[in-house]
Amino acid sequence: MHEQPPRDAAPPPSLRLTARQAIAAVTDTAIELTPGTAGTPPAQLPPPDGPLGWHGYDTARQRARDRTGEDESVVTALATLGGAEAVVLAFEFGFLGGSLGERTGDRLEAAYAKARERRLPLVSLIATGGSRMQEGMRALSQLQRVARQSALNRAAGLPQIAVVRDPTTGGGWATLGAGADVILALPKAQVGFAGSRVRPPDADPHAYSAEGQFAAGQVDAVVPADALRTTLRRWLRLLNTADPPPTAPPRPAPVPFALGTTHLPETGWDAVGRARDAGRPRAEAYLQAYFDDWEEISGDRCGGRDPGMRCGFGHRDGRTIAFAAQCGTATRPAGFRTATRLIRLADRFGIPVLTLVDTPGAANDAEAERAGAGAAIAETFAALAAAHVPVTSLLIGEGGSGGALALAAPNHLWATPDSYFSVIAPEMAAAILKRGPDDIHHTADQLHIRPQDLLELGIIRNITEPEPAGEG
Repeated sequence: MHEQPPRDAAPPPSLRLTARQAIAAVTDTAIELTPGTAGTPPAQLPPPDGPLGWHGYDTARQRARDRTGEDESVVTALATLGGAEAVVLAFEFGFLGGSLGERTGDRLEAAYAKARERRLPLVSLIATGGSRMQEGMRALSQLQRVARQSALNRAAGLPQIAVVRDPTTGGGWATLGAGADVILALPKAQVGFAGSRVRPPDADPHAYSAEGQFAAGQVDAVVPADALRTTLRRWLRLLNTADPPPTAPPRPAPVPFALGTTHLPETGWDAVGRARDAGRPRAEAYLQAYFDDWEEISGDRCGGRDPGMRCGFGHRDGRTIAFAAQCGTATRPAGFRTATRLIRLADRFGIPVLTLVDTPGAANDAEAERAGAGAAIAETFAALAAAHVPVTSLLIGEGGSGGALALAAPNHLWATPDSYFSVIAPEMAAAILKRGPDDIHHTADQLHIRPQDLLELGIIRNITEPEPAGEG
């Protein structure tokens, strides 16, 4: 995230708070919802010992009621967080391990429906061990209900934010958790499809932790408990969807001012030298100058993260703008997939996009090829080409071949004076043409890679200038 959120006065939501404590810890007000809200009829009384006649099931449920004060494993509420409304649901792990049964499905379905009815985001505070064995396949089939409701809310352009507590395993992780748009995890929470009692005995426990899932690109951030309240508020403010979907695309993101040198390069090799200068402003500097605050997503949901690709949503002059920013390193497949995910999220929420182009090219090592570099780049090209929201692109440094072009919006690309864009790096071009090292500078000129060359060729819209004195 951009900045460390301040500590909150509310009690921090620890890993093992009750459902109601978890809701109270992150909300300002909360009005409990019940099955039947939004047109879903209350569940009928289950047959003795449930649909399978599992001996002792009713007794176990009664013990869970006595212990927790709840009559099901999930509590749902209409809540406010920092002035933003949301539907919030929280699992009660003390009730049969937070497991999902038919009545849990009733409550979840009603919560999703209420979010659609009021055009509100859905925040899930998850702590579950999976589907309820005592209800057999009737319990497992609730995952299909949840998946359908999630798909309906996604189609309506409504954000879904998940907070994975300890533990979050089984179908709860595979639907409510991993299926959310933004996934936050509490430190050291157990997170994974396989619970601790069913995974291989020699499995690496780190792979099933919040930190391990973050490293593998499955979680956007591991958020300290005392920062969760502020983080959720910021995300809800960024992804506010209370208004009906706009009938026209939003205004494009403004082009950032240039932060580096104002003088154009004399030669192609001069342009390369400026773009590769270690002291040149990079993505962090541009994000700091452009946004008032922001939150980031991380990971491609396919097992990878690329620290050289920064993606997220930020505030600028009261507007939310999405961003995908290369950081000057060779972009890996996970980076392209994360950028694609960002562009598609912004398109679904009706939020304009800013991309910052800065890479010597796509990673070309064997690991990148095995990770599907070509397919990942193709998906980013496709996401930009298909976006309904406007995309603004600024070349802020190196523009290395297709790895850079994949993040450049067609016909909406600007460039800074300390940048270049080339079909191939001048050194590689000289090598392919069987030219010696002394010919690299001449080759750079022949490629017409300077910002002024790009403008003359019609590749960019214009060359950006610094912010006028007295503004900002």
